[in-house]
Amino acid sequence: MGEESKLQIHSEEEVQESEQNNGICCSSMLCAPINWFKMLAVELHWSFVFGVVIVYGVSQGLGGAFSMIGTEYYMKDVQKVQPSESQVYSGITSIPWIVKPLWGLLTDVVPILGYRRRPYFLFAGSLGVVSMLFLSLHKNLHIVFALLSLTAGSAGVAIADVTVDACVAQNSGSHPSLAADMQSLCSLSSSIGALVGFSLSGTLVHLLGPLGVYGLLSIPAVLVFLVGVLLKEPQTYNFAYQQVNQNFTDAAKAMWKTLKCPEVWRPCLYMYLSFALSLDIQEGMFYWATDSDGGPHFSKESIGYISAVGSVGSLLVTILYQYGLKDYCFRDLLFWTQLLHGLSGMLDLLLVLRLNLKFGIPDYFFVVIDASVSQMIGRLKWMPLLVLSSKLCPPGIEGTFFALLMSIDNTGLLTSRWGGGLLLHVFKVTRTQFDNLWLAILIRNILRITPLFVLFLVPRSDPNSSILPDEVSDSKENIETPATENENIELVALIHNMDAR
Repeated sequence: MGEESKLQIHSEEEVQESEQNNGICCSSMLCAPINWFKMLAVELHWSFVFGVVIVYGVSQGLGGAFSMIGTEYYMKDVQKVQPSESQVYSGITSIPWIVKPLWGLLTDVVPILGYRRRPYFLFAGSLGVVSMLFLSLHKNLHIVFALLSLTAGSAGVAIADVTVDACVAQNSGSHPSLAADMQSLCSLSSSIGALVGFSLSGTLVHLLGPLGVYGLLSIPAVLVFLVGVLLKEPQTYNFAYQQVNQNFTDAAKAMWKTLKCPEVWRPCLYMYLSFALSLDIQEGMFYWATDSDGGPHFSKESIGYISAVGSVGSLLVTILYQYGLKDYCFRDLLFWTQLLHGLSGMLDLLLVLRLNLKFGIPDYFFVVIDASVSQMIGRLKWMPLLVLSSKLCPPGIEGTFFALLMSIDNTGLLTSRWGGGLLLHVFKVTRTQFDNLWLAILIRNILRITPLFVLFLVPRSDPNSSILPDEVSDSKENIETPATENENIELVALIHNMDAR
């Protein structure tokens, strides 16, 4: 009996010790993120951390999700436009993202009242507040004024994005040991914001309507304005404004010299064609999924939840790329991702032809799979292109040239939207007529494969080797302005922007 009592006591002590260890582990897991945020706030100043969370998490993540779902229903239910017209209009509102190099140059070389960042946050926030309130308060707004307001709101988000990128780049230079932590902060903020935004967007559109959602979007803009008020930034005195023209000229010369190199323009041409030929017919699919008599008639809440699941898939692929695929050569990886991109489009074809029901797969379950696969493959295609773009940036103008490359990609996305709108128009896909939607999907899927024929434009080198020729990478003609602070920090924002659209 004595031995049994000892064994029982010993067992109870082990259980208590195990519970204490588990409690310590759980406490550590909860405290670690908090301590990490505190460390960043102390080392980099709390106003910078606040700015990153607001711009990436609230403005782009949360606000981007609200804007995407709200605008789709605004065009369909309020403006009552055709799917092809909605495609064209969405391209127009993305134009501010195409001219990102302009915003980058302005914030780098044109200070206002001695400040390089704060005035641009203030302007971006003001632009967003005015445009979103104007939209929300006018029920019968003409489409021209609605587009102007949506484009102005998009410009506000784009300017804030470029400005916070510059702040991250500047802090990466002064705190190189925290560069990776800042990237993690950007990614974490953007991901959480997008997940929360897509999860709530459908419900809010159902309860408040698209105009009510636009009213809510003025809140992120107010917070961006608040970032401009609170941001800690030293004031520059006696700035030589007469040098602004020279700085612009030097930057343009350096970018043109780099673009003329075959090692640069050939991959740029492939990136443009890769996006432009992947025609976007999302609005046709959206109208069919919500309005078509033969469609699944998804509710607003369902549309938001489906988008949220898709964003989770893109996050999983980021981890896959980081730990399993990042060392593969560009050409091989792009071959498989482009091929999978075309094949994944066949899921839309199966859905529209209602073959999923013949196989006994419910619409909602099938669309969730479709959205997850599409987002995962889209992100997997996007990641090596981002890394390739970063390898093409010459020293001295990394930030500005990277923004130029992303503008080329955004131009490809704009071409894709307008081309998709034309395709829907040619096949007479309207608000009530969807008989030829399957043909549009089939042609889109075929065109997605065609970039494989120009894949020879992409270098076969791996991501760890240099691509630029020596005369560009060793050039001393690159401008030496504050733009040199701007490194390739825009990756997270651009990835999120791609996913959201």
